[in-house]
Amino acid sequence: MTESDTALWEKMMLQAVGQAQLSAEAGDVPVGAVVARDGDIIASAHNRRIIDADPTAHAEILAIRAAAEVIGDWRLGGCTLIVTLEPCCMCAGAAVLARLDRIVYGAADPKAGAVDTLYRICDDNRLNHRMEVISGVLAEQCGRLLTDFFQDQRRQGKK
Repeated sequence: MTESDTALWEKMMLQAVGQAQLSAEAGDVPVGAVVARDGDIIASAHNRRIIDADPTAHAEILAIRAAAEVIGDWRLGGCTLIVTLEPCCMCAGAAVLARLDRIVYGAADPKAGAVDTLYRICDDNRLNHRMEVISGVLAEQCGRLLTDFFQDQRRQGKK
């Protein structure tokens, strides 16, 4: 990865962080995602599980749906998903099904990560599509959002 690539991913991750902050303000786990194509963000989203009362309303799923609508096709070749937290099984699977070229994520998820940590869905040779994975982009900042959120939840006596 070149310096210019690193700068681009960090710039886009900051947009995902902004989305994650919207989740936290709504009382949901602060995860944000953007989808980029040709260096431009074409879709963005944040967790909306609580707002929408929908267990599948993860930032990644919503961003993938929005990107598909923008492009007018379910195939998102040429696109990159940038997300603050390592995707879970559902979101990693959706990325594979959408034929994304790459996933860039910030913080690893030791409890549910399905890109590198618990599973390696995005580069599993048994699946029909694999993608590049770039991990740890602004990981400390992304992880701090989550740590602060859960500390606040515990202080308030929430699960």
